[in-house]
Amino acid sequence: MKLRILGSGTSSGVPRIGNDWGSVDPSEPRNRRLRASALATIGGQRLLIDTGPDLREQLNTAGVGEVDRVLLTHDHADHIHGLDDLRQVAHNRGDQVPVYGRAELVERIVPRFEYLFRGNPLYPAVCVSHVIDDEWLIEGTRVRFVDQPHGRITSLGIRFDEAERSLVYAIDFVQLTDAMASLYQGADIWIADCLRRRPHPTHAHLDAVLGWARDLQVGHLVLTHLDNSMDHAQLRAELPDWAEPAYDGLELEL
Repeated sequence: MKLRILGSGTSSGVPRIGNDWGSVDPSEPRNRRLRASALATIGGQRLLIDTGPDLREQLNTAGVGEVDRVLLTHDHADHIHGLDDLRQVAHNRGDQVPVYGRAELVERIVPRFEYLFRGNPLYPAVCVSHVIDDEWLIEGTRVRFVDQPHGRITSLGIRFDEAERSLVYAIDFVQLTDAMASLYQGADIWIADCLRRRPHPTHAHLDAVLGWARDLQVGHLVLTHLDNSMDHAQLRAELPDWAEPAYDGLELEL
């Protein structure tokens, strides 16, 4: 299994509109961040995690024209407003794109993107919605899910287990619940939400994530969903040797 970070930025990206780089170095390419998304390749299957507004650019940069399924972690704009780009993905694959999420998420997005899921007199539906099960098995890789607190809603945390190795992708959460800790315990790689250094009402912050990673005894921590206060080089210099900041295009392999 391989996972590519398509986007490592927060909802406004880096730089923000107006070329607002905040306190990060604009000459460092790894500080340029598209909205958070990831692509897991498991055997011959491609699983796209979230469809943010930068999806077309992300898939073109990755050299990917087709995916086998899409998993939505939650329905905030920076994670789903690239759903329209699945029209071209469906055209490329010659079939509808399966889109998965929790039941309440599916209930909300289908009416919002009715033309994609139900079609209209001019265009057929290009996506088909599915409510996720408790876990998947994709070409021998076990995929499990947990709900994470994210302000007034929840987001989806994901653990992949392949043979003796494991990877967790957990973004857009503010607290570590017992259920999350149970699922994430001992992961070889934990890709974790880490918006900034200061606490935030809906996102994890640096000190909290580092503490949780130690408690969970994860092997390697990768910080993502970073805003324009989180300079790549500065983070690399201050983080322990078992942690690193994500960047767009980073690939991690089990």
